[in-house]
Amino acid sequence: MPAETRISADADALARETAAWIVERALAGTGRFALNLSGGSTPKALYALLAQPPLRDRMPWARVHLFWGDERFVPPEHPDSNFRMANEAMIAHVPIPPDNVHRFPTDSTPEDCAARYQHTLQAFYGAASLDPARPLFDIALLGLGEDGHTASLFPGTAVLRERAAWTAAVIGTRPEPRLTLTYPVLDSSRTVAFLVAGAGKHAMLTRLQAGDRALPAAGIAPVGEVLLLVDRAAAEGAPA
Repeated sequence: MPAETRISADADALARETAAWIVERALAGTGRFALNLSGGSTPKALYALLAQPPLRDRMPWARVHLFWGDERFVPPEHPDSNFRMANEAMIAHVPIPPDNVHRFPTDSTPEDCAARYQHTLQAFYGAASLDPARPLFDIALLGLGEDGHTASLFPGTAVLRERAAWTAAVIGTRPEPRLTLTYPVLDSSRTVAFLVAGAGKHAMLTRLQAGDRALPAAGIAPVGEVLLLVDRAAAEGAPA
């Protein structure tokens, strides 16, 4: 996986620099800006920065559309909900049109909710098949789990082989079912940005940089670029 690595001094700097980069990318265009969100503590910090001046006032919120790479199968108000985290940190505090916030539904069966989110994505994209020349996402933010997973693409799961469906229900790998985007959809990105912070991620980051295909994260192969946005602790394996 050819990737550029950018190292920030610490987790706070990583959040600041990534938030500023997202705003600059959004301002560089004039049309819709599709941002795929990730869960986790590092994204939460950058979401909070996007909800505060000066970045909040620079971001072209009317053109921004938010999506999620994965979600726990819990109600949107549940403490473990990725949507709730992003909503409390950012969405509730910025002037984004409500119709531009595209969260996973979690109100029926996991399989039905995954299928409905696929329809949401296809309606936004305007087609039922993905064109490499026209990426779905401008930026897809992804994390890196200590087992090498990203989104809810976990080691040894059938979803890793999925190439037709845009979304999938992932059941049995975690206490609660998960909903996730599949490789083809995550790959339909102008930029995939992995956010990796902390010395505990150093070993997995090193394997990802080496292209270890045993890691689900290493299966990401976007039509655009891959950025590894990391803090010094993750890069060097020692506390920043």
